[in-house]
Amino acid sequence: MSVKFSVTPRKDPRDQTLPPKYYVTVKSQGRVDMLGVAKDINKMSTVSSVDTAAVLEAFLNVVPDMLADGKIVELGDFGSFRVSVSSEGAETPEDVTSRNIIDVRILFQPGKRFKYLLSGMAFEKISGQPRPED
Repeated sequence: MSVKFSVTPRKDPRDQTLPPKYYVTVKSQGRVDMLGVAKDINKMSTVSSVDTAAVLEAFLNVVPDMLADGKIVELGDFGSFRVSVSSEGAETPEDVTSRNIIDVRILFQPGKRFKYLLSGMAFEKISGQPRPED
């Protein structure tokens, strides 16, 4: 298997007069929902897809609560999730409050197995004309 990509031209936003450069754009090969994941897990274990889906649903309920408690959620070789924020600066430490927070994100840090898989990932160029910049 390989990850498919196309070519996308992009102009320099700082100087629109320059000719575009061409960049790789990963092309999705579809989506897999939670039930699809559960069915694939069922194929490689003795756990039914219904039981697996129930565990995945529970996972989706508890992880956000743990993150909201300020915890880093570590999942072994899978990786870890943590909360990250962007904030506006203030003149003094006393001026900094939660109102300075302008964006909240969940960051995923891949674990050892994911890093290994990423290092050996194969890519395949989709033929055709470069698609215009969005």
